[in-house]
Amino acid sequence: MLSTILQQTLIITTFVMGMMMIIEYVNIQTNGLWSRSLEKSPLAQVFIGTMLGLVPGCLGSYTVVSLYLHRVVMFPALVATMIATSGDEAFLMFSMMPGMAIKLHIVLFFIAMATGIVLQYTLKNKYIGLGKHKDLPIHEHNDECNHYTPKTIIENLKNISFTRALLITGVLSLIFIVATGIVDGSHQLHTLMGNADKIAEADLHGHSEHEGEADWIRISLLLMLTGILYIILTVKDHFLQDHLWQHIIKKHFHKVFLWTISILLLIHFVNSFVNLEAWISENLLLVLILAILIGIIPESGPHYVFVLLFMQGILPFSVLLASSIVQDGHGTLPLLAESRKSFIALKLVNIVVGLIFGLLGILTGW
Repeated sequence: MLSTILQQTLIITTFVMGMMMIIEYVNIQTNGLWSRSLEKSPLAQVFIGTMLGLVPGCLGSYTVVSLYLHRVVMFPALVATMIATSGDEAFLMFSMMPGMAIKLHIVLFFIAMATGIVLQYTLKNKYIGLGKHKDLPIHEHNDECNHYTPKTIIENLKNISFTRALLITGVLSLIFIVATGIVDGSHQLHTLMGNADKIAEADLHGHSEHEGEADWIRISLLLMLTGILYIILTVKDHFLQDHLWQHIIKKHFHKVFLWTISILLLIHFVNSFVNLEAWISENLLLVLILAILIGIIPESGPHYVFVLLFMQGILPFSVLLASSIVQDGHGTLPLLAESRKSFIALKLVNIVVGLIFGLLGILTGW
């Protein structure tokens, strides 16, 4: 049991960290043009805030919080951003269930836009909790991060740093254990999502319908790891050390790993004593309220439990939607530090919206 959970945790953490690295790389390579697209129009702020919120991770929400504290964007745009964002949980969802993740984010887009527009035309104070301009720096893009070419590989290997050597070794090791089947990502992910019985039954009857999906999971892992290897080999030391190592790996790896393994162990333990699927189906309202209350926590991690339960077919879409509406990952931490009044106002709006759509989903059988 522990070996299975460790393998599942490793696969999930690899997916999440890999996607974080790729998005960070793309953001720097494009010089952050997407984050400088904000306009002065309030409705454009809501739209762009929503789009930034949909970007997996916390970079988009951090940007909008910074702009709000500078009074560049208004409270409706801030609310729209935080409704749209799912924090680091988005990396998990797009990695493990991309089709459903797209559906969820489309729904979040329309809810965020509608809420932002309503607030724009009803709120008198568009800067709740802000008494004056705040000095919160927005992420700057260093020229040392840009203009990488494959030609730099030889130079990087000649003057290889300990960090680069460690990352190359780690990625090559992961490629080896996935390619050789030492860690069977396909089997572990199917087990995690409650499909192990279906796979066993298909094998028993000689069916191979699951093989296509299994190959897709393995190929996705290998393609992602190959892309990460290319990034590690070609980027300059500044990007490698400051962005990949300090910002992504040191800051997020242990949290993603520990939260994931803790939740998987908790789910396994609870399932040993309680029929969790039956209990949730009989107590949907209570589960919805718990999801909303946990969503107040400005932290990526506690919310993984709702994603994992949904992936296993235990949780309905309506509760996952409500959780996604209320929770913001780490995105509101700077807001909480600078203006508790703004944080409380934001969370109150999100709680109301999450409760409305969660109840609506339960009543209509989402």
